[in-house]
Amino acid sequence: MTENESKRGMKVIGVMLLVFAILVAPHEGEFWPFSIYPMFSQAGNPWTRAMILDVSDYDSSEIWEQRTVDDFIGEPVAVRAYGVDEIDFANFVSKTENWTLERREALRTMFGVHVFEDNRWLVVKAEGHLAGKDSVVVDIIPWVLLTNEGTELNPNINPSEYMEVDEP
Repeated sequence: MTENESKRGMKVIGVMLLVFAILVAPHEGEFWPFSIYPMFSQAGNPWTRAMILDVSDYDSSEIWEQRTVDDFIGEPVAVRAYGVDEIDFANFVSKTENWTLERREALRTMFGVHVFEDNRWLVVKAEGHLAGKDSVVVDIIPWVLLTNEGTELNPNINPSEYMEVDEP
């Protein structure tokens, strides 16, 4: 390799690093093609999150209706106030495929059974997706009711949605 080719190669590398620095510096190290944030790398994909609503003052007939983000019932419960990490809770709810009695009881004991002496909490899944180019639809799906007596799955949900059946 000649000295001229070496200098030219260094210039090309220098220009590439300069362009990269100019693009990344004002964005605190976050440049879209290299994004680690799902809001950029998975934009437009449907999503599911979980939350808890305090439905102590509502009839059982009211709580099992699917609703939207604009008309849900109950007050949201701050899970961190009960020593539960929001991400752990959301992952537990959204990634559980088989809602056995043990899994439902684990969810209830995550908060401490004593909490339900005076409360009825409804675990819901918030499912969102794009509707058109500029709007998002969010459905609030009642999932599990947590009470002092135990847990109850939404009777309106098809069992195939909460119990994965192994094919023989």
